[in-house]
Amino acid sequence: MNTIESGNVAAAMAVKLARAEVIAAYPITPQTPLTEKLSEMIDRGELDAEYVAVESEHSALAVCIGAASAGVRPFTATSANGLLYMSEQVHWAAGARLPLVMCVVNRGVGAPWTVWNDHQDAISQRDAGWIQLFVKDHQEIMDTTLKAFRLAEEVSIPVMVCYDGYYLSHTYMPFDAPEQERVDRFLPPFHYAHTLDPSHPENLNSVTMPDTRTDVHGETAPSYMDIRHNLHREMVQAIDRLEAIDAAFRELFGRGGHPLMEPWRCDDAEFVIVAMGTLANQFRDVVERLREQDGIRAGVLAIHLYRPFPNDRVQAALAGVRGVLVYEKALSYGNQGPLYGDVRSALYDCEPRPAVENFIVGLGGAGIRTGELYRTARQACLEIGRQETPDDAPHWVGLGV
Repeated sequence: MNTIESGNVAAAMAVKLARAEVIAAYPITPQTPLTEKLSEMIDRGELDAEYVAVESEHSALAVCIGAASAGVRPFTATSANGLLYMSEQVHWAAGARLPLVMCVVNRGVGAPWTVWNDHQDAISQRDAGWIQLFVKDHQEIMDTTLKAFRLAEEVSIPVMVCYDGYYLSHTYMPFDAPEQERVDRFLPPFHYAHTLDPSHPENLNSVTMPDTRTDVHGETAPSYMDIRHNLHREMVQAIDRLEAIDAAFRELFGRGGHPLMEPWRCDDAEFVIVAMGTLANQFRDVVERLREQDGIRAGVLAIHLYRPFPNDRVQAALAGVRGVLVYEKALSYGNQGPLYGDVRSALYDCEPRPAVENFIVGLGGAGIRTGELYRTARQACLEIGRQETPDDAPHWVGLGV
């Protein structure tokens, strides 16, 4: 069914199609219309779920943790400082290996207060043990949310679906909402192996000793470090699982094919711009202008899977190009852009190694003008073409002072 709606409604429709059974949320701009829409669906009888209106984001994720532990499919959503308020529970959900999904409608973090978009909220939680997926249009919100439920439940690792506040959450675009029958074929009913059951009691997530030990059954129990090692290993394995899930999705719905990252005009590119979210779409116009006006063979690589970071795939996509320009809406204060650091790390073993430059844009909703993106990208490509060594410090685009 072809629909024209906001990105928040696209996410709500995906959650409905996924047959989520518990929705817990606290309002925060620009996420609020997403969970409001779900409450309306439940009130009208369109979604058979329990809506829990909580007093804080911390409690919202706590409810989802309890619901997943009880063997039902939960969902929540948040933005900005709401995600930070959840932080303790964000780490808990990952360490407990609970299969749940949360949409993060990206917004800048206070102080000073801003209600506008950047990626600093999700990036602040990148090392919490959640899978993080970034999308760039309404169709990807719909499709990625459905895939996120299946991925979380197959690997028992929680998943964030991240999309740009206002750029996507409140704008209207056409997208296809698949039929419920096909979604049910793609996403089977939720079954959690460690569902709380009084007839089969388990001791879950108690204080763990620093070293392995023998449990009451005489079996070796993992230490805290062993448990962390397992989470890391299985997050890396989730890269292959996501590709397999995308293949199954593509077979059923005819869409997909780029679950980890999406190249555009990269086949013959000498210079590749790397970005996440709607910024990657905006750079398509920049690339066309670089090619047509300047004869610069440029392309765009949109990163969809940010955690776990697909190092080998990124290296394969960028090996052999002359320059890589990483534009991002986040900053690791006192260092550099976080996406830039990950891309440079992935390219470290390349021979020859592409030159890599970092650009910080759009923090707190600062205007991102296509002409300014073109100017900075063109200048960087020309400098790299003259064999000038890039400066490791990030370049700030759009400063007003």
